[in-house]
Amino acid sequence: MKIPALSCLLFAASTAFAAPSAIEKRTSYNGGLTANDVTDKADCTDLTFIFARGSTERGTMGSTVGPALAKQLISSLGASKVSVQGVDYEATVSSNALRGSEGGKVMAQLANDQKERCPDTKIAISGYSQGAMVVHYAVKSAGLDASKVSSAVLYGDPENRESVGDLPSSQTKKYCASGDGVCETGTFSVSAAHLSYTRNGNIEDGAKFILQQAGLS
Repeated sequence: MKIPALSCLLFAASTAFAAPSAIEKRTSYNGGLTANDVTDKADCTDLTFIFARGSTERGTMGSTVGPALAKQLISSLGASKVSVQGVDYEATVSSNALRGSEGGKVMAQLANDQKERCPDTKIAISGYSQGAMVVHYAVKSAGLDASKVSSAVLYGDPENRESVGDLPSSQTKKYCASGDGVCETGTFSVSAAHLSYTRNGNIEDGAKFILQQAGLS
């Protein structure tokens, strides 16, 4: 018996709706001031990038080093392989006195939660200025096991002369621009040099280091 053409079309349409095409897994981060892939429990990815912004920067990623580094990682590795998360902490001028303790606890919890949920992901932690102290505190004092971290990349770090807890120096990359008193002397005197880290290849080099340490380059 011949099936009417209209019935064939209806059957084809219903089959298409019953078996939708797969949706590519992607980071939700679009380069803005805030990133929440970890807290939103997004799909597990090869790399998880957790960043702490500098003093007075807005959102959770800030507007300088954090977004630039995250976008470089996404460009290099692909949006389906990177999760991006900013650390939600006060990041005021006065909170510098806390030496990263407030944000460090948050960063450690984010990293531990992500590693438990996504055991195969590589965790890269990073911070700029006060955010660099957040990284130090997370590993030294807040319960983030260094063995869970593939790399730490720090920019304008007030604790530039100190190691990042038990994290091997081979897994740590620090950028301190000439003339940046914040990382050269720890004086918190912000100069043009302290604002220069998105230039001179620092971002591209930092992303390359992260990917190498994660075995993803």
